[in-house]
Amino acid sequence: MSERKVAVVTGGARGIGRACAHALAEAGHDLVLVDLLVPEMQRTKAELEGLGARALIFEADVAGHARAHAIAAEVGAAWGRCDALVNNAGKSNPASILDCTEEAFDRTIAINLKSCFNYIQAFVPLMRQTIAQHGGGGRIVSMSSLNAHTGGVTSAVSKFAYAAAKAGILGMTRALAKELGPEIAVNAVCPGIIETELGNTLTRSRGAEFAKKIALGRVGKPADVGRVVAFLASGEPNFITGQHIIVDGFQWEI
Repeated sequence: MSERKVAVVTGGARGIGRACAHALAEAGHDLVLVDLLVPEMQRTKAELEGLGARALIFEADVAGHARAHAIAAEVGAAWGRCDALVNNAGKSNPASILDCTEEAFDRTIAINLKSCFNYIQAFVPLMRQTIAQHGGGGRIVSMSSLNAHTGGVTSAVSKFAYAAAKAGILGMTRALAKELGPEIAVNAVCPGIIETELGNTLTRSRGAEFAKKIALGRVGKPADVGRVVAFLASGEPNFITGQHIIVDGFQWEI
């Protein structure tokens, strides 16, 4: 059993997911990380333990529905609680409409959108059990994107399939905020251009150009997103649900 709060982060091995895990550990959570990148996940686990948090890691393809439910059962057996779920796992798809295969489109939707369904459905029962035993409220935060609003075309991750999946997260967030309230708050975060492993090629080649078109004069860091996620996932009191927060330094014309 865990006396500290427990947060689950999909795609938690590196980048924004790793930053979310760090911020949640600093906010007093033990962490459950789900990813396919085992060495990176082990590194992040060691970092979290250095911050005083415990961490469980699970190698999993987040598109797998049965695997999500199996992980929830294991977390329940090991720690007996889940206070927060961060649906962060994502996959880019730079293909245009005429170049995108059906398989690639389905995979993009499965990783970016269906995974949210998988893990929310799997962990809500444990989250409700936690609320019944410990009080408080559950928190779900899903990672959308600025591209859900703009359909951006210059970024390698912003073509139509990715934008469609991320826009779907916003609709799911609004609907589930109504369905799961008042026990569980459900929100989304929409990052802009962030320096991560996924976007490093882009930010290295065009970072200075992008910075000129961002009000705060720089591209984002994973920690910029992680701090917002940790607030939504652990902040008390919390009267925010069904919302999305854009974390982009206020960018335009990109």
